[in-house]
Amino acid sequence: MTDDTAVDATATTAVDADTAVDTRPSKIVYVAEATAHGGRDGYVTSQDGQIELKVAMPPQLGGDGNGTNPEQLFAAGYSACFHNALVLVGRRSGFDLTGSTVAAKVGIGPNQQRGYGLAVALSVSLPVLDPDIAAKLVDAAHEVCPYSNATRGNIDVTTLLG
Repeated sequence: MTDDTAVDATATTAVDADTAVDTRPSKIVYVAEATAHGGRDGYVTSQDGQIELKVAMPPQLGGDGNGTNPEQLFAAGYSACFHNALVLVGRRSGFDLTGSTVAAKVGIGPNQQRGYGLAVALSVSLPVLDPDIAAKLVDAAHEVCPYSNATRGNIDVTTLLG
């Protein structure tokens, strides 16, 4: 799938009650493609062959836990993407973020509409920076990160500096 029109990017983010910020890409420069076979008790593959993983329901959701699950994959993607955004804004501001890390915890549970929802906690470690500077960089990364832009207003995302 290389057609730029194949990805519908229609997300906007509310900055306050009166203003919406359009976070859609102005140009698609890369498209990732993956396929699920069997849902939460099957496997997932990527079009380029880099991913071929068994997926299984975690025991907390009634499964055997003998495989990864979508929440782990989302946590891996979000933490990597957010960390890259953090390094980018740090570099733009003249800071070296060597030794920094981002860990993501993704929670799932029932929502009020008889479905399920997610919540995310991002734990950011910036060991060589002043806490005030670190907090400003985390806020800036939250505005740059595509995962943050996609989830803003849809799920609770908290950031923790440690």
